[in-house]
Amino acid sequence: MKYFSGTATYKKAFDVPADMLSQDKMLMLDLGKVQNIAVVRVNGENLGVLWKPPFRVEIAAACRPAGNLLEVEITNLWPNRLIGDQFLPERQRFTHTNVRRFTKASHLLESGLLGPVQLFAGQKVRKISPITSHWAS
Repeated sequence: MKYFSGTATYKKAFDVPADMLSQDKMLMLDLGKVQNIAVVRVNGENLGVLWKPPFRVEIAAACRPAGNLLEVEITNLWPNRLIGDQFLPERQRFTHTNVRRFTKASHLLESGLLGPVQLFAGQKVRKISPITSHWAS
């Protein structure tokens, strides 16, 4: 939709090899480029709001070996709708504002899940406490 402003939901079914879901493994979902805000859910579990790069979230705890559902809600900004409304008679416009920054000639903003969407698997690393020493003075 050329002049869409609002929220769109992207969905993808996927499987994960069972050996990738052990306690010592991690799965990082990287959405790539997002315009503008993302809400990520895996199997209905809300994994949070991503509002700035890098658009990444750990998803292993929400995954199972087969039949996973990834849902990413992307909300963009208002300008594309404001620009599109400039082509409509005033009584048919979806938006109303006293801000006149956008015109028919304004460039549309990139919107949505632009990607590339990637899944990275890795080994968890245990954080080690710093060593403290006590020296006699």
